[in-house]
Amino acid sequence: MKRKLLILPALLLAGMTFAQEVELDAIEKIKKEGLENSNVEEIAFQLVDKAGPRLSNSEGYERAATYAVEQLSDWGLVNAATEPWGEFGRGWEMEKSYVAMTSPYYMPFIAIPKAWTESTKGEVSGKVVFLDIQKEEDFAKYKGKLKGAIIAIKPTGTQEPTFEPDAVRFTVEQLHGMEHPSPRGNSSYTPEMLAQYRAAREFATKVNEFIAEEGAALIIKGVNGRHGTLFTSSPRGYLKDTPEGIPELETAPENVNLMARLSENGVEVEVEAEVKTRYRNDDLQGYNVIAEIPGYDPTLKSEVVMLGGHLDSWHGANGATDNAAGCIVMMEAVRILKATGLQPKRTVRIALWGGEEQGLHGSRGYVKNHFGDRETMELTPEHEKISAYYNIDNGTGKVRGIYLQGNAAVEPIFNEWFMPLDDIVEDRTITISNTGGTDHQSFDALSIPGFQFIQDPIEYRTRTHHTNMDTFERLELDDLKQMAVVIASFVYNTAQRDEMLPRKELPKRE
Repeated sequence: MKRKLLILPALLLAGMTFAQEVELDAIEKIKKEGLENSNVEEIAFQLVDKAGPRLSNSEGYERAATYAVEQLSDWGLVNAATEPWGEFGRGWEMEKSYVAMTSPYYMPFIAIPKAWTESTKGEVSGKVVFLDIQKEEDFAKYKGKLKGAIIAIKPTGTQEPTFEPDAVRFTVEQLHGMEHPSPRGNSSYTPEMLAQYRAAREFATKVNEFIAEEGAALIIKGVNGRHGTLFTSSPRGYLKDTPEGIPELETAPENVNLMARLSENGVEVEVEAEVKTRYRNDDLQGYNVIAEIPGYDPTLKSEVVMLGGHLDSWHGANGATDNAAGCIVMMEAVRILKATGLQPKRTVRIALWGGEEQGLHGSRGYVKNHFGDRETMELTPEHEKISAYYNIDNGTGKVRGIYLQGNAAVEPIFNEWFMPLDDIVEDRTITISNTGGTDHQSFDALSIPGFQFIQDPIEYRTRTHHTNMDTFERLELDDLKQMAVVIASFVYNTAQRDEMLPRKELPKRE
């Protein structure tokens, strides 16, 4: 006989008090399987070390997607496949990257080509040119002088020593502070700051276009980071009709600062470099990985509970914490559900998204194809059949709570679901706050209950998020095990509820 925890919360919703049953035996099975028989290390090896960097539409992404489909099928999930969500654009492969200062002395640099950047014309070498373009009038002094030039761009920000640890966990005070968001919400940017950012970005685009028109050979840009860590980015050249640009290398800020100090003090600086890349144009479609555990209840099996994370990464390292971690956890969560023999009433569907790093493309395409168009608010019949979507995409840190994304009605439900997990979720926090920048937003845009969990930061913002240091070593395997147990529990509880999770009102059409 199943043990159940019957909870009668003192909360009145729509004039009715609700009761929720939690199957304690099922949760204990999930905890035992996830903590004692975990597969997270093997999944991590496959997605991180073996697949390699997983830029959307790259060979690494294909390797990871192929592994995921085969592994999910082997565990007994059905309908495992790569599903196209729409046109993404060109794939891109990095085949060679090298840059070093050769004068006044030799020094190799830590550097990575920008994603989707072009190749240099073989090895290029020569004097480094620093541009000082602050306003439109400054273009004139460089007109006709940059043909074949190697241009260096200084980093912004500070590269001074740090006196705080790179890896941190949330304190009790920080977690409790999340429970009462400020009136301004989560954003620390004022409208004026956002306007300045947009203006700076537009001007930087003009500078890049000018450099390309002038025929420079290479751009070497000092980017954000310190102590050997650099944050990678992209010129957004994945679209099929992107015009040819100038090859760009991003390097540790200290490298460009060195060249700048030498140049500013009258010392001529020379470098040599070579970048070799290759585009993949044979298939411009983007793909997600989808698989299911069918529901067994005759009435409820047509309804769906989803869980997922984005499979694509940047290219500077192997994308361990961003976001192999989320995919490891979600794959392990469905493995746990299968290994325990639990039979969810609703269908459980896992999704590993592509194209997230370029704008949540994979999940937005999937939601549009299956549930509705957020622009027109025209909904499909499937929209009524999905109960919730759970997401992981904030690194390797263990779960400390959940963001409600403004859905106050689910708070008492989630509070009770956390209770049997209190021994592994420390100082759990449930906050009404929204959190952004990842795939649950694609669901939330159509008022489908979509949630991201609160996770310990560890080194996410300091060392791993979009950096050349996002490697297997940055994974906290015990944290991944804990996360998988929490996710499996929430997914199972959602699948077993008599009712689907309550929803927010649909956004009004403008």
